[in-house]
Amino acid sequence: MTSTGTEPVVKAATERGIATLTLDSPANRNALSARLVGELADAVAECGKDPAVRAVVLTHTGGTFSAGADLKEPPNPYTFVALLRRIVELPKPVVARVTGRVRAGGLGLVGACDVAAASAGSDFAFTEVRIGVAPAVISLPLLPRLEPRAAARYYLSGERFGAAQAAMMGLLTAVAEDVDEALAPVLDGFRRASPQALDATKQLLTARVRETFDRDAEDLVQRSASLFASAEAREGMTAFLERRDPAWVL
Repeated sequence: MTSTGTEPVVKAATERGIATLTLDSPANRNALSARLVGELADAVAECGKDPAVRAVVLTHTGGTFSAGADLKEPPNPYTFVALLRRIVELPKPVVARVTGRVRAGGLGLVGACDVAAASAGSDFAFTEVRIGVAPAVISLPLLPRLEPRAAARYYLSGERFGAAQAAMMGLLTAVAEDVDEALAPVLDGFRRASPQALDATKQLLTARVRETFDRDAEDLVQRSASLFASAEAREGMTAFLERRDPAWVL
């Protein structure tokens, strides 16, 4: 269902201890608008406080998990950083369930999750360089997890890459024809685990990522803001919205 101004763009449901948060703004390919980021942050926080929730699955409607930042209604970069950090610091596992395309800022959401599974036909791209900016803020959860040579190639080129490559470079945990079948034993494992133990174990696993947030978040927000305010970014975003090549394309 296409969201209207009064319908939530993040839907929440819980079954047997697993909360599923569904990005439900297919009209703009689940772009990261200020509204979607705000609703998702609130939903994640509610999951953290609910003792009935053992783990969270983040998924989507439509053929795109997220197209990245909404260029017409972008979120405040500090708000987006806070959302990524909230996912990383949630005392419960968070799983990305992807069955389609993921672009730019959407990859930051995937990177913030503890486990990420995608259908074999899913594809990914760091498209920031093609509109005159850089994947700055999303690097907070991604660079500690990604294989450096692969990150360099796909950050710099903006190329699309498939699910198998995403798994090899550390973006995905699993690739499967049936994502739900692949995730079933993972979710069952969470249901069998002690809440205290899940929290403590997640803290061990996310230590490097949390250190990156502490050290680099302010610098990357400022760097991102500077790039988005530049003449090249204005040309890149205008070209994107007008469905044409930007002036620098050779």
